[in-house]
Amino acid sequence: MDLKEIQELIKLLNKSNISEIRIERDNFKIMLRTHDVNAPIQYSRQESQSLTPNITAPALQAETPPVSKAIDTNVAQASDSEQYVTIKSPMIGTFYRSSSPDKPNFINIGDEIQQGSILCIIEAMKLFNEIEAEQSGRIVKILVENAKPVEYDQPLFLIEPL
Repeated sequence: MDLKEIQELIKLLNKSNISEIRIERDNFKIMLRTHDVNAPIQYSRQESQSLTPNITAPALQAETPPVSKAIDTNVAQASDSEQYVTIKSPMIGTFYRSSSPDKPNFINIGDEIQQGSILCIIEAMKLFNEIEAEQSGRIVKILVENAKPVEYDQPLFLIEPL
């Protein structure tokens, strides 16, 4: 399975009601899961020769929606400051404030940003995704530490609109 096929699977998950896909092929196994903040995307190599997708509809899991305490804390902090706009993570991955350890951070607290400014990078499955500002403003708070994992829809920044 190549990178393009994996990207297509991720798009399928994001656009459908599917919550989990498992595929096993020629010494390769991948499991992609959404709607479960406690279960990161996993992949591993195994000795299997069959293609076995396992697809579960989210309706079957609706009885016990997963909740992360870290996300709840950040949401509570964000709701206390209603004049601020919260920038949230569009994906599960690892949060980075700069393009490499020896480069300066994209933004710092107090910086004024424009719509389209790069705020951070989120690495997901060896792909580095630039997260851009949705509107102009001033960075009030950075809610995630550098090189820490983030979940889908987790608050990353508080911005004061200008």
